[in-house]
Amino acid sequence: MPDFLLSTDPIPVAETPPFAPGEGAEVRFLGTVRGIEDGRPISGIDYSAYAPMAEKMLASLVEQGRREHGPHEVFIQHRLGFVAAEQPSIIIRVRTRHSAEAFELCRWYLKEVKTRVPVWKRPVFMEAHGLT
Repeated sequence: MPDFLLSTDPIPVAETPPFAPGEGAEVRFLGTVRGIEDGRPISGIDYSAYAPMAEKMLASLVEQGRREHGPHEVFIQHRLGFVAAEQPSIIIRVRTRHSAEAFELCRWYLKEVKTRVPVWKRPVFMEAHGLT
């Protein structure tokens, strides 16, 4: 299984691969599209990315994470294209030996993805008489 995926495919939230020997904790962050952006209702968000750069940055993050935080498993999927409100747009799954390090790493990956990976979002606002 790859460490990351940029895809228009829905995020499979119920999938749980088996644990490897030595893994004792898994933390998942599942981010969903809120129905409100800047106080206005939205139907969803249109995500875009420069895929070659985004994939390079994700690979670099995973490499940095393993180098600086020790051995662990990680999987990051970020949706591209239109994602409707209340649907998942990102999942980060981290597996480690212990729970504290899994929580810390999951938070670290989320912060790094949001600040370093070139994925852009464009909210699709709902107007009083329908969608825009």
